[in-house]
Amino acid sequence: MFQEDPGMTTPKHDADWYDRMYNNRAMVPDFGQYFERWVRDSALARGQACSTSVPYGAHTSETLDIFPAESADAPVLVFIHGGYWRFLDKFDHSFVAPPFQKAGCTVVVPNYALCPAVTVPDIAMQMVRALAWVWRHIAEYGGDPRRITVAGHSAGGHLAAMLMACQWPVFAPDLPADVVHNALSISGLHELESIRRSPMLQSGLLLTDDHVLKASPAWMPAPARGELMCVVGGDESQEFLRQNALMQQAWGVKRVPKALAMPGRQHFSMLDALCDAAHPVHHMACDLLGVRPSAA
Repeated sequence: MFQEDPGMTTPKHDADWYDRMYNNRAMVPDFGQYFERWVRDSALARGQACSTSVPYGAHTSETLDIFPAESADAPVLVFIHGGYWRFLDKFDHSFVAPPFQKAGCTVVVPNYALCPAVTVPDIAMQMVRALAWVWRHIAEYGGDPRRITVAGHSAGGHLAAMLMACQWPVFAPDLPADVVHNALSISGLHELESIRRSPMLQSGLLLTDDHVLKASPAWMPAPARGELMCVVGGDESQEFLRQNALMQQAWGVKRVPKALAMPGRQHFSMLDALCDAAHPVHHMACDLLGVRPSAA
């Protein structure tokens, strides 16, 4: 499903340096307050009309939540949560849906299995199955399968980029080449060799050479269509800033027109920016979806 380019390399530093660069919780001491608020706001979001834990595959983790728009044939936002492929859950991220529902979108939030029970390439294939399900079934929930945009945060940004690179008809002949029209990677991780060099992360991810090769979107050929936007917090680490710029360097400005750093934002407040109808990150997502922000 994914082509590989084994010629790419990544800068090399010592293990402690990589741990510092990727330890977002150490960089944001009050990170727990974000998680608590996300859980609280997500419970409120699910109190509205939605379909929760709809199966998209056979594994118990392969379920998704659907937050429908008020009108039919609505553009579809699929949001993929982060957590370094090891933590968190779709139920922690329902709060993403309401701002985009107000803008006229149907929102889908899928779950996936977590490492080390599975590998990162396994998770990427789960997201392929989730998007195939969305394309085949979202019309039953008022969404337009011809207008699917994927957004993801952190590890979810990695998965959003992977879905842009997917060769959909190879996965299933009934799927069009453009299942995913556009994508937004928020504080995304786009090559995994540097992730493997962090003992803090590698202890749970158990990345191999093969995993890195199969699941580094920056090492894959640029897709033939669509746009990927990349954004990162200006206050994030040197590595997150590099990872953000990497996709534009790899795929070019035609496929990645924007690779921006947002001043005054760190890793967790970047996700809040996505949900703030007045923030440029929210506007960027709305542009990809072809809708106007609800506050506009």
